[in-house]
Amino acid sequence: MAVTGPWPPSPPNRLPPSAPQPTLPSPPSRHHFQVRKAAGGFRLEAAGRRALPARGAEWGRPAAPWLGGGSERAEMLVHLWGFLYSSYFRFWLKWLWRLLSGKCELQRLLDGAEEGARRTLGIEHSLGSSKNKVLRNALNADETEIEKCVRDVMKEKKIEEKDIRFKTNLHMSLLQITGYKKLYLDVENLRKVTYDSDNKEHEEQLIQLWNLLMPHENLKARITKQWCDIGFQGDDPKTDFRGMGLLGLVNLLYFSKHYTNEARQILSHSNHPKLGYSYAIVGINLTEMAYSLLKNGALKSHLYNVVPGLPQMEHFHQFYCYLVYEFDKFWFEEEPESIMHFNQYREKFHDKIKGLLLDYDVILTLQNAKEP
Repeated sequence: MAVTGPWPPSPPNRLPPSAPQPTLPSPPSRHHFQVRKAAGGFRLEAAGRRALPARGAEWGRPAAPWLGGGSERAEMLVHLWGFLYSSYFRFWLKWLWRLLSGKCELQRLLDGAEEGARRTLGIEHSLGSSKNKVLRNALNADETEIEKCVRDVMKEKKIEEKDIRFKTNLHMSLLQITGYKKLYLDVENLRKVTYDSDNKEHEEQLIQLWNLLMPHENLKARITKQWCDIGFQGDDPKTDFRGMGLLGLVNLLYFSKHYTNEARQILSHSNHPKLGYSYAIVGINLTEMAYSLLKNGALKSHLYNVVPGLPQMEHFHQFYCYLVYEFDKFWFEEEPESIMHFNQYREKFHDKIKGLLLDYDVILTLQNAKEP
């Protein structure tokens, strides 16, 4: 896919989470391990034992290989290059490109790249790096203000009104950028909702989850050890939703409703005598993974490729389904010695997903994952 624009291209703005991650509940006692909060995410550890050391979870620019990997000196030089490029070289490169092409950076991006992450990430970086306040403010526009922002940008850059291609493509990119921010707020708000056993809707969703996963077995009571059969910690699942709130339940239920056969198959896998794991607890753990990737901007490439306009909660749920399906495959392919190694393999899987999301053309959906 040919792309025109400033060189060297700048990576998307993917920053590490600024706030501590919430705490996940413990898994079922039948596996004799606990979930504990640690730097970089969550750790499963044997009861009474020390957790495996946490691995770094920062989501920043990789250090150049010729500078010695992740050393402090290499990191310093990378940041120095970033400062020099953004402060000095970028201006002259933009000037040179404009002189040669007769077009501004936005025109080159919107004319040269096909719709998707390559174009929208380029637009996002260009607007965010601009010294022009009108252009920078376009990134913070509300959905209802995008049309006006497009007109303001065209006026500032002296783009003719008859340039329909520029107007249409910029409008689409701004919708994606604005929609991503709104999606994060929606997901965050759902995460903050505490599961309430006195809330009829919450209880109905929980019972529906059981019925979808265990259609041939009725619950004997609301408080029962049967919940351990689908991977909850004890006799009342509400305590397991403390970390991810209602978001954890909604994710589990969405996967069970829209991919019922796959959900039952994975639940069956989780009961393997040697490679088994706690289905619901791991599912909530993967909710945290999806949430953190959304929060730090790592999901931009995927969502910008999947959704030409405003991403919705549906698209977040679909990505979660991909994680559940792929993690189950990954777990059985790796064949860990025991569930006590969960931390190690969880981080390995996390690194794999982060690596895939660095691809500008990435699309991570369950439909794509199931294609031969």
